[in-house]
Amino acid sequence: MTKPGRLYSFEFKLNAVQRYISGANRVALAKELDLSSPHLITVWAGQYRAQGEEGLRPKPKGRPRKNPEVPAQPEPELQRLRRENERLRAEVAFLGKVKALRDGEQR
Repeated sequence: MTKPGRLYSFEFKLNAVQRYISGANRVALAKELDLSSPHLITVWAGQYRAQGEEGLRPKPKGRPRKNPEVPAQPEPELQRLRRENERLRAEVAFLGKVKALRDGEQR
């Protein structure tokens, strides 16, 4: 029996899918190839039908790396000033409410 999470090569998957598409029984094929589940063949066949052979190739894990050669574009000055203006308005509103609460406590 195979271990869970086993990785299968592109050639192995392609061979299994081609045999399945040509009419082989997926349960018998899974036993012959020592697969953990016949469902794997169904999944691979779906990937093969949707994306062709590229669908069976291993995909890189995780998030793609940022290209360090492309510098981050600076924020336009107008957009930066609008953001700063909005932050300052929120700060003034907050300080006004704090002042109103203090005035209410002193009465």
